[in-house]
Amino acid sequence: MPSFPSLLLRADTIAAQGAFAEAQAEFFDPDPDTVQALRERLAAVDGGVVAHFYMDPELQGVLYGVDWPHIHISDSLVMADRAIAMAEAGAKAIAVLGVDFMSENVRAMLDAAGHRDVGVYRVSERAIGCSLAESAEALAYGAYLERAASFPNSLHVVYINTSLRTKAYAHRKVPTITCTSSNVLRTVLQAFAQEPRAHVWFGPDTYMGENLEKMLAALAGMDAAAVAGIHPEHTPASIAAILRENRFHYFEAGNCVVHHMFGAEVVATIEREYLDNTDITAHLEVPGEMFSLGLAASQRGRGVVGSTSDILRFIRGRVEAAGSGETSERHLRFILGTEAGMVTAIVHALRPTLAKHPEITVEIIFPVASEAIAITGDAELPLVPGVAAGEGCSTAGGCATCPFMKMNTLDALMDVLGRVRGGDPTLAAYEPKKYAERLGGETVAAVGSQPILHMRAFQASGRLPDALIADIRGRAAS
Repeated sequence: MPSFPSLLLRADTIAAQGAFAEAQAEFFDPDPDTVQALRERLAAVDGGVVAHFYMDPELQGVLYGVDWPHIHISDSLVMADRAIAMAEAGAKAIAVLGVDFMSENVRAMLDAAGHRDVGVYRVSERAIGCSLAESAEALAYGAYLERAASFPNSLHVVYINTSLRTKAYAHRKVPTITCTSSNVLRTVLQAFAQEPRAHVWFGPDTYMGENLEKMLAALAGMDAAAVAGIHPEHTPASIAAILRENRFHYFEAGNCVVHHMFGAEVVATIEREYLDNTDITAHLEVPGEMFSLGLAASQRGRGVVGSTSDILRFIRGRVEAAGSGETSERHLRFILGTEAGMVTAIVHALRPTLAKHPEITVEIIFPVASEAIAITGDAELPLVPGVAAGEGCSTAGGCATCPFMKMNTLDALMDVLGRVRGGDPTLAAYEPKKYAERLGGETVAAVGSQPILHMRAFQASGRLPDALIADIRGRAAS
């Protein structure tokens, strides 16, 4: 029997192997009455929903089933942009299904776009935390930024998966731009292109920092044409100089409790049982062993390393290529090297192609660590998915699911939308966190929005904004 659970997708059926896979597959086809009930609640308040790929499978299944224009499921990069588009199209209240830094980012970007009148709501009165975001709130991260400020020409590239407060205080210490797993490599390379003597300080994700360093080392070993294809202003020599002169830095004490599980034991099992005819996908937040496996696979055209959107795009592209006859493969297998909630979006994206090509099957394999199995001591049920205790694991799914993301439930969403409709005075508890302190006369939200706006300008133009480069040079001169 295979070590890892999996889903086998065909044109008209989905077969689950193992309790973990069964838990993911249960809600791909939602109850029509539930779908209609959610649509009615959204329509009653001119509501919108922006949700992350890692949501609870029941919630995602219903969201994909609702015929309503203001619903979007994506990675964190796109959530705020889609919220703005919803506001421009008439949405008056937007529920953010994710962790708290996501609702903060949505609120800040709506304010910056002139939509302060649009309500933004979380679906829990309690904090919806994130181990990675919280690592950037620690004293160690403050010390890391103090060190960065002591170097000339320093730029802080902060993962968007952090609070507005983190972004604001960081930007006061060191010129800061946010990034996502989709654009972090381009951001780092562009920084070194526009400021060749720059010191770039990435954080807080340690694994992503290590993986970025490996990617830079790989670039330094490529031929000039290959490097130019990735960034036209760089050569193998320019990349090698960055590494030789130690001008790329990363924080060494931050990680996501879920991606942390994709370590050496998981990789050993993949190499032993799954490498033949299997594509490897790996999020940039996974440990180095899984990253190296995914990077090697990507170089053979049999894998991808990157963001959740990159993973989805790769899997869909491979299946569409099989359907169009570009490849002769009829059974495609993918290791899903990220949070298991991603599978709902994958199934939704593949169904149209599979419906046209019943000869094709797709297997999604969940590389759940052995730590995700708990010994109960019960004679009839000696093993259950999930560990007895531990952040990042749950009896509902194991160590490939995020307990914080799963605080977003269908019942909670319905409840918040009902409160919005009724004008419930307790709604304030569901709004994104507000920061009372001011920095240099500005609000934390205003200062914390600047690194995000720098990223948006970079996305639009392909270059870091002049104001950011001037800030880097100005602080170095002072």
